[in-house]
Amino acid sequence: MQLPAVYNLTGLNIGLVILRFAVGVTMIAHGYNHIWRGGKIAGTAGWFESLGLRPGKLHAWMASLVELGAGTMLIVGFLTPLAAAGVVGVMMVAILTVHRFNGFFIFRPGEGWEYTGNLAMAGLALGAMGGGRWSVDRLIKLDLAGLPGLATAAVGGIGGAVLLLAIFWRPPAKDKPAADS
Repeated sequence: MQLPAVYNLTGLNIGLVILRFAVGVTMIAHGYNHIWRGGKIAGTAGWFESLGLRPGKLHAWMASLVELGAGTMLIVGFLTPLAAAGVVGVMMVAILTVHRFNGFFIFRPGEGWEYTGNLAMAGLALGAMGGGRWSVDRLIKLDLAGLPGLATAAVGGIGGAVLLLAIFWRPPAKDKPAADS
């Protein structure tokens, strides 16, 4: 018995659904944690303020809602390159504000950029691949795979992160040693 072509059980289609699901669930968990767990949105806002992202409450809500929205969109494969841009953008902000000076490995003091870097690269890959056969994008006949999808994820994510940081990020000054008199 042959399956209808709509199922097309190729490795690419199966892998794409797995990757969309894994990254999507991870992003939803991040957003959920920022809003409803730990210090909740107030704690997240305070942490963002301590990083120099002001106003902290605005950035806490923006990051959390992008994580929830992008994660959900990836799981169902809706506007996949745009959802991927959300992942790339949030992870680039995390890399540039927190993780870049701590080395590669996440288990290093201060947490390295391995985790955030891999999520950002997965976002770029998802943007390039698009939603695939088993996605809302496919149902609505929106094919942004290839260079248009990659460009959307890269320009939207990296460009959005750079623009946000240029406008809102004022890193706290490092303590300077006292000058000898």
